Amino acid sequence: METVLVEDVLHRFMLERAGVRGVLVRLGPAWREVAGRSHYPAALRSVLGQTLAASALLTGNIKLDGALSVELKSSGGLRLLFAECTDRGRLRGLARWNDPLPETLDLAALPDAIMAITIGNAERGQRYQGLVDLQHPDLASALENYFGQSEQLPARIVLAADGEHAVGLMLQKLPDEGGHDAVEDEDAWTRIQHLTATLGQEELLSTPPEQLLYRLYHEESVRLFDPRPLAFGCSCTRERVESVLRSLGRDEVEAALDAREGEIEVICEFCAQRYTFDRVDAEHLLSVTPAANAPHTAQ
Repeated sequence: METVLVEDVLHRFMLERAGVRGVLVRLGPAWREVAGRSHYPAALRSVLGQTLAASALLTGNIKLDGALSVELKSSGGLRLLFAECTDRGRLRGLARWNDPLPETLDLAALPDAIMAITIGNAERGQRYQGLVDLQHPDLASALENYFGQSEQLPARIVLAADGEHAVGLMLQKLPDEGGHDAVEDEDAWTRIQHLTATLGQEELLSTPPEQLLYRLYHEESVRLFDPRPLAFGCSCTRERVESVLRSLGRDEVEAALDAREGEIEVICEFCAQRYTFDRVDAEHLLSVTPAANAPHTAQ
């Protein structure tokens, strides 16, 4: 008997009658693993969950080699927001903040805020980065605007997260795709937007993917592609930590060893993996010539 994935899954689909392609992401255990890493305030937990779902959502219609990340930095209470999805469907994310945070986070009101979407393979030095204009208070609207500007394609994005699930739905109008009916149906995109507008956050969070798509778009000839499993996962390695320490230089590494009784401990903020280095380890890593294009990030 075939098992139907209803959590930690990415579904690609086509609304063939309307000439619209879509992606639906539903996260359960993977999101709870990320959310459980810190005592996030409720408003921030929701935005982090939406960002994690969005990082997976944006991989749905691209050929990905490496990872896609969504990152926001600001000088306000929300200092950092980061989520990443790899080409293997491994997700991770975190946020840093200063108390007190407002009950509702308005991204457009954050001082000196910058949001970037980065796609590529850091190991090979192949990366593309696009900046997201933060003129909208919520992440979904900001991403819709990004797609409209960068791809010249209208997009409709819906994001929601609570303590149990994080869900994202993205729809894009493709002018020359779909069947004969789609070419002649000038109102198709408007109709799809109206149908999507009937979707409440509670329904989005509580309804299994296939049931949700049928409920919304059953008259639009929904064609589902094979689902893609997702899971929590971190790309940190001892080698990457060594690369970071090596980039600090001998003086800083030896000063850290002296300050910490001869042992450096590095803890990954994403997965809590601990890496320890004594003086012998430090001498070895400092004496090794780094490989070309070696990444200088622990994660």
